[in-house]
Amino acid sequence: MKLKFCGAAQAVTGSAHLLTLDDGFTILLDCGLYQGKAKDMKGFNEEWLFEPSQIDCVILSHAHIDHTGRLPKLIRDGYAGPVYSTHATRSLCSIMLLDSARIQERDTEWMNKRLLKKKKIDRDELLDPLYTTDDVHETMTRFVGAGYNQWVRIHDDVEVLFRDAGHILGSSSVTLRIQTHERTIHFGFSGDVGRPNRPILRDPQKMPALDYLICESTYGNRLHEAKPDEEEKFLRIIQETCVDRRGKLIIPAFSVGRTQEIVYMLDRMETMGKLPHIPGYVDSPLAVNATMIFGSHPECYDSDLNEYLLIDNNPFGFNNLTYVRDVEISKSLNQLEDACIIISSSGMMNAGRVRHHLFNNIDSEKNTLLIVGYCAPGTPGGILRNGVETIKLFGEWKEVKARIEIMDSFSAHADRNELIEFIQPQKQHVKKIFLVHGELESQEVFAQALNDEGFEFVEIPELGQEYSLR
Repeated sequence: MKLKFCGAAQAVTGSAHLLTLDDGFTILLDCGLYQGKAKDMKGFNEEWLFEPSQIDCVILSHAHIDHTGRLPKLIRDGYAGPVYSTHATRSLCSIMLLDSARIQERDTEWMNKRLLKKKKIDRDELLDPLYTTDDVHETMTRFVGAGYNQWVRIHDDVEVLFRDAGHILGSSSVTLRIQTHERTIHFGFSGDVGRPNRPILRDPQKMPALDYLICESTYGNRLHEAKPDEEEKFLRIIQETCVDRRGKLIIPAFSVGRTQEIVYMLDRMETMGKLPHIPGYVDSPLAVNATMIFGSHPECYDSDLNEYLLIDNNPFGFNNLTYVRDVEISKSLNQLEDACIIISSSGMMNAGRVRHHLFNNIDSEKNTLLIVGYCAPGTPGGILRNGVETIKLFGEWKEVKARIEIMDSFSAHADRNELIEFIQPQKQHVKKIFLVHGELESQEVFAQALNDEGFEFVEIPELGQEYSLR
């Protein structure tokens, strides 16, 4: 077998890993969009490190765009096979890929107008979007949904098993059971590993005994904030911003997963009488649609949420919370002078409505920007995490006067110790571990931590690097 790393190699985006069996059957694990502005990755989304028409099947770990966002382009460029995922991943992809396509179309239209205005191109040279909504409609016909903990045959000699990864709704680790002439090989892909004892979703399930493992390493070099302090800190930030300073609390959050977790926490605070009487807004059409899908997949809920449903049959909404679809209502939030909480996508602040909220509120000392997860270097979120006095937004330099708060405890990614615990059962079996979905610094620290735990063969592949597995 051969394994080629076609994305998320020494980077935290663009997941794609190609496995070629001895008989030539090819399996693409994830097909993610690169999100970021690294100059050396400029052409990543346009180009392939393989021929799309030669891929036999695609298997998805979960619905996040950095794991699925190039699927419509893959099909547009000649892929003709099935796309295997969990049922909830398929449901989320139906809205997330459509949203991504609309962004591609809008961004391309804006760029074409700009280039035409500057007379840099002629009308017969107009740029095309990476893919369109029509490509997404075709993509969704290829999905084959599967339940957790069931072996599904995808080839005469290959079965796939999805186990709950506890990362977002429908997320999974992927195990391939590959029958060769000599023996059975178990090949694993962790996907993005979630965290134990987080709200809404079940804890990550351990994977079967594996011969080879591709493992994420996003937080392989750090530990998250302890959970007992989480609610107290969140309430403190709300109190200081919205009550004491009468300002706005802006929370950039991914539309799927992070938004629902924050809303669920606010809902529980409101039910317990802890939440100050302040209006809240979820300003993201995608988040509105995603929350509806959360409601239709209770098979993914943990026991705590199922018990909470006996008290509150709507854990993702309360009287003082408004879900915003309309763009004019979204714009009006920037004119509000009253204190409020605004949850808006995207989490890295490199796209979506949150950019406008950032532009209109970053230069006021009354306001707070609460960062609740990983932000890739070079994105507005990554820049603000590092601490800056000014930031360029929509071509204009803005002074950063708002408070910047960070709560990585909201992260949906396991930290170093949680990842080690997830991998620990593999110590007696796994021959080699490949670290992906992490910045190189994080991966090097994590690789050393795994070596210290007794895992001898840990690799940090480069983009395009290929390995022979025997």
